[in-house]
Amino acid sequence: MKLAAILVGTALLSLFPAGVGNSQMQHLPTDRSFQPIEQPLPIKVGVILGGLTLIGAELWWFLGRKQQQQQATQSNGVQSVLVTVDGGYRPDRVIVNSGEPVRLSFDRLDSNSCLDEVLIPDFGISTRLPVGQTTTVEFIPTKIGEYTFTCGMRMFRGVIEVTG
Repeated sequence: MKLAAILVGTALLSLFPAGVGNSQMQHLPTDRSFQPIEQPLPIKVGVILGGLTLIGAELWWFLGRKQQQQQATQSNGVQSVLVTVDGGYRPDRVIVNSGEPVRLSFDRLDSNSCLDEVLIPDFGISTRLPVGQTTTVEFIPTKIGEYTFTCGMRMFRGVIEVTG
């Protein structure tokens, strides 16, 4: 036990350079307030321009993106649309007719865990979307209006527009 204490003590003493003692510690400033660190002008300008660029990108992403819409195609009495799931939904606005069966095919390319499932609450649909596969959802809209579909976390969204 004593041998272990001696080895630990020796190891700790070897971490500190020789000559560091109380006399050198007394010269440290006692004022503990923040001291300004002056930065060169190019760094200040770069940080400001980078921040403004990020703000502009966020505004474009959330406010400036145009919705991609697509009218469903009719085949054998069923309205069909292929929705690509890759960083969101494309198209993110699907236009269908009321009273006719709808088949939405979700082709998931993105492995983001948020996009693991699609929710269409107005039609009682909650479906898992495996990566690299196309998953089909079918329903019959009976009322004209707009119905939202989202990812499982409700971060990515799209709209099903039901017309007359």
